[in-house]
Amino acid sequence: MALAERRKRDTYHHGDLRTALIHAAEVELTESGIPNFSLRRVAARVGVSHSAPSHHFGDTQGLLIALAVRALQHVLASMQVRSETETDPHERVVASGLGYIDFAQAHPSMFRLTFGSDMICGSPELDRASEAAFGHFAEAIFAVSPDEDREAHREKVYLAWAVTHGFAEMLLAGRLDCLRDDGNARIERMYRRAVTALL
Repeated sequence: MALAERRKRDTYHHGDLRTALIHAAEVELTESGIPNFSLRRVAARVGVSHSAPSHHFGDTQGLLIALAVRALQHVLASMQVRSETETDPHERVVASGLGYIDFAQAHPSMFRLTFGSDMICGSPELDRASEAAFGHFAEAIFAVSPDEDREAHREKVYLAWAVTHGFAEMLLAGRLDCLRDDGNARIERMYRRAVTALL
């Protein structure tokens, strides 16, 4: 089959091949991890030629960046869902952070790729997705003390993010399993105490 014909088949056979490849890549990442991640296996999962992922993403890094962008979009959505019904500013911050932790627990491979891999960098799309998620959290914190000076607010944002990320990492590592006697309720209470003290 000629290259042009193969590319046409890869592009149109699945309708939205780019999205199909990203879905398949998430499964591949979950099952194989970053070190063993394979473009060829991603293509096989979708049923297209091994060159199809390269055609859409360039290389392995390009596809992993697309995955990280998708992850950040889901992080933002998770934060928004948790916080959208909260009217108290403090509780809104807590809920946003719990949304971040929810995503980490539901999608550990995607979380580790996005926040712990040196394979993803140098992408304007990734920067925009990161800024959107971080901006949501920062705005929630700003609403607690809107008259606070810019530098003090900035410190609070990074401190709260560090606490939130630390909780997520400890949960993924199983370091807080001893506190799961009532599901996540006790952990959420601890997180609320920590963030409220920062604010």
